[in-house]
Amino acid sequence: MSVNPEKVEGEELSASTQEMAMEQFHGKAHFWGRLTLWSAIILTLSLPVILSFVLGYHPGWSAILAGFIAYGSIVAAVWFLEPMMYFPVLGVSGTYISFLTGNIGNMCLPSAAAAQHAIGAEPGTRKGEITATLGIGAASLVNKLFLIPIILGGSVLISTIPENIQRIFPLVLPAIFGGVLAQFAMKKPIYGVIALGVGLIVNMTSLVVYLKMLLCIMITIMICVWLEKRNVAKE
Repeated sequence: MSVNPEKVEGEELSASTQEMAMEQFHGKAHFWGRLTLWSAIILTLSLPVILSFVLGYHPGWSAILAGFIAYGSIVAAVWFLEPMMYFPVLGVSGTYISFLTGNIGNMCLPSAAAAQHAIGAEPGTRKGEITATLGIGAASLVNKLFLIPIILGGSVLISTIPENIQRIFPLVLPAIFGGVLAQFAMKKPIYGVIALGVGLIVNMTSLVVYLKMLLCIMITIMICVWLEKRNVAKE
């Protein structure tokens, strides 16, 4: 079987060009991501700083420290683990947008996964990262288009919604997670069964919510990785 040297050279050039383009994309993503995140951090801290040191409403360092410790003891592990857990699906640019926008678990991650599934892009690939970025960006824009009017007139709007419809609101988030689970479980149903089993067992414990979520993710990943290694060893 003969190989066309020109075709091989063209394919290598194309791969090299794609790699360079992706590096440039990541460079711009890091620049604008860090700029926007640090700007958001500064703006977020500016209000309590002004209230405390300019207008004289400082609550005292003991109250601030007590509140920080109380909150940090619950979510400190998530601060470090959440970026690592979400990064394989979100990618570089998607991670920056998601942590700037917020609602990662119930908006950004499902949007990225749905967009990747729609065009058959695998998470962790170049195509998957670009797709996740576009999906998260679109979801964020739509979210803001709905969120701003709701913030401005939310109380009036909610008061006009019938009570029987308002009872549906707590079911929206579980429905989103259920859809994402089904989407990924279709590829390997056994993993879906494992995730459901682990979730049911962990949620029957008396742990705090954030630890339950963390344990569900870690235990499911460890079991699935062990199964994959066992299957590879058998082959």
